[in-house]
Amino acid sequence: MFHYQSPPNLLQDKIILVTGAGSGLGRAAALAYARHGATVLLLGRDEAALDAVYDRIEAEQCPDPALFVLDLERADENNYFELANLIHGEFGRLDGLLHNAGVFAPILPLEHHALDSWQRLLQVNLTAPFALTRACLPLLRAAESASLIFTSSTAGRELRAYWGGYAIAKHALENLAALFHLELENTSNIRVNSLNPGPCATALRRVGFPAEDPATLPTPEALMAVYLYLMGDDSKGERGKQFSAQ
Repeated sequence: MFHYQSPPNLLQDKIILVTGAGSGLGRAAALAYARHGATVLLLGRDEAALDAVYDRIEAEQCPDPALFVLDLERADENNYFELANLIHGEFGRLDGLLHNAGVFAPILPLEHHALDSWQRLLQVNLTAPFALTRACLPLLRAAESASLIFTSSTAGRELRAYWGGYAIAKHALENLAALFHLELENTSNIRVNSLNPGPCATALRRVGFPAEDPATLPTPEALMAVYLYLMGDDSKGERGKQFSAQ
C-alpha cells in the first residue's frame, strides 16, 4: 500500500476537477480533496449521486464544491469546451484534474465482444479523458502548479486475456498520459502521471467479478494516500510516471 501522510491544508485554495465523482474512487477522492482544503468540481452523469457528494462536502463545512452533470459516453466536442468555458468563467483555472470516470464489461473472449460494448469502453475510458484534457489545458496552464492524473488499471499495464476493450482502452490511456507528459514537459507548471488503484471494492469492479467478495478488497477510502500525494504540491517533482495505490 502507498504510504503518505498528508498535511491537513495540503490542497488549500486549489481548484480540482474530478470525473466520476458520484461513486467509488471518484467519490472518495472528491471527499478527500475537499477535506484537505480544495474546491472540488464534481463531474458525472448521475445528478442524484453528485448531489449526495455535494451535500456531504457541505455538511463537513469544507469549501463549497461545484457540480457538473455530463455523460461522457455521449458527450461531443462542444460539450467539453462548454464545460471548460464554464469553469473558466467561474474559477479561472484548474490546479488539478483527476480522470477517474470509467466503465467496465464482463470478462469474455474478444470473439464474443459486442461492438457497442467495445465502442462504449473506448469512448468513456480513452476518448473522454483525451477530449476533456484538451479542452482544459488552458485552465491547467493558468495554475501556478497543476496535476493531471489519468486512472489506469492492472489491465493497462499487463496483457491479460479476456479483458477485451477495457484492456485496450487502458493500455492506450497509458500511452495517452505518456504523450501528454512528453508534449508538456517544457510546461513546467503541469505534471502528468498515471495511477493504477488496483482491485478495490467498487461497483465497477463488480461488473467484471460478480462472484468476488468485496469484503476481501480494500475500500476506495483506504487508497487515498496516493491520490492526495499526486494532487498536492509534495509531488511537484513527479512527472511522466506510473503510480500504483497498492
